[in-house]
Amino acid sequence: MSTPSNPSQTLAFIGGGNMASAIIGGLIKQGTPANRILVVEPFEEARQRLQAQFGVRVLASADASLNEAGLVIWAVKPQTFKEAAQQTRDFCTQALHLSVAAGIRSDSIANWLGTERVVRAMPNTPALVGLGQTGLFARAAVTTADKNWIEQVIATTGALLWVKDEPLLDAVTAISGSGPAYVFFFIEAMVEAGVKMGLTAEQATQLAIGTFEGASQLAKTASEPPSVLRERVTSKGGTTYAALTSMQSAHVGDLFQTALKAAQQRAHELGNEFGA
Repeated sequence: MSTPSNPSQTLAFIGGGNMASAIIGGLIKQGTPANRILVVEPFEEARQRLQAQFGVRVLASADASLNEAGLVIWAVKPQTFKEAAQQTRDFCTQALHLSVAAGIRSDSIANWLGTERVVRAMPNTPALVGLGQTGLFARAAVTTADKNWIEQVIATTGALLWVKDEPLLDAVTAISGSGPAYVFFFIEAMVEAGVKMGLTAEQATQLAIGTFEGASQLAKTASEPPSVLRERVTSKGGTTYAALTSMQSAHVGDLFQTALKAAQQRAHELGNEFGA
């Protein structure tokens, strides 16, 4: 992939945590010069890490340096977004803005920043290894060129998709944004079961992680849907049948869908709590 569009313009990050680091790492790997990336990060330890790891420019607080930014990426916690926006808006009113903050709606972001050129993103932590899934929503004022620039930035961290209706980002949050934690949860359970069955923790961990990795790759490359793949390895009366029947009797599928609905609802609540 080539260097993102508008290569002469600075990309500014407000917040320098894990998600910002994932995007910065992807950008640099794909050819964006480190001196074109500016990060506003209040914690000194984090600033030192960013400088040492990527060689990017860092600031303890927003200042006129942000005037040169063509794209500002908001990687702050939902509860601190409004305050950060108030400290920053006067320096970057002409920029395109991309938010990766969970729950905060674009109406609030546009109001806080005084611009309609706002894109919301819901990424997930596999972006740290280039295998992220990111859902995107753009406000009406965002141009095709703006979208192309956003796509080139986000594509450095994995796959992406656009949704037409902003509330669908709450569903993206529930499925893929929080999704890695569900996978880790099931891996933990499989490892614990394996140890109880006599395997070592190392053996059980290898088997559990490898199974998720392999099954995911199979589901990605197969022409059949996951339901057909499941049926193919479920011989009636066999071991897989015994396990799945047990889960179905316990309504595991229903409980899992209920859990995802809870995540979706919480994403909606975050917008209400911190988006005023």
